[in-house]
Amino acid sequence: MGTRLRETASEVAALLWREHVVYRERGGGVVIRGEHVQRWISMAPSGGRDEILLRAGRILDGGTTAPARSEAVASLGAGTQELAAICRRLLAEAATEAAPPKRSARLASPRRAGKRNRRIRTRRGRHTGFGSWVVIVCVVGLVALYAYNAAVAHR
Repeated sequence: MGTRLRETASEVAALLWREHVVYRERGGGVVIRGEHVQRWISMAPSGGRDEILLRAGRILDGGTTAPARSEAVASLGAGTQELAAICRRLLAEAATEAAPPKRSARLASPRRAGKRNRRIRTRRGRHTGFGSWVVIVCVVGLVALYAYNAAVAHR
């Protein structure tokens, strides 16, 4: 399965990117790196017969790889075109998850952002809320009542 996996990965890589590097992982899988798009795809044997686990993620600054953002299981016999389509979907999911969230115009003003940050900081400063204290007092009261009843019963 190892040589078949590598051949399939090379064919899929050629469909996805002009510039790519295909290499073997220690665990028997194959990695396709697209340095120009800062993405990678991993193909590894899965538990099922003729099934592979496809994972996609980002390449960070310096060339290190980030953990997989998305994954799927596919049949190795599905064909190169179908595997490439699955990989494109996984790469699209990895790209949308990696995109930073856009700030709305309402929060963009510095005055509002300062008020919002101040409100969040004050919430974080209080560790135990009123409801938690009520629960703690009730539990302590129940324990004290049990101890009192146990002491009275043994007299």
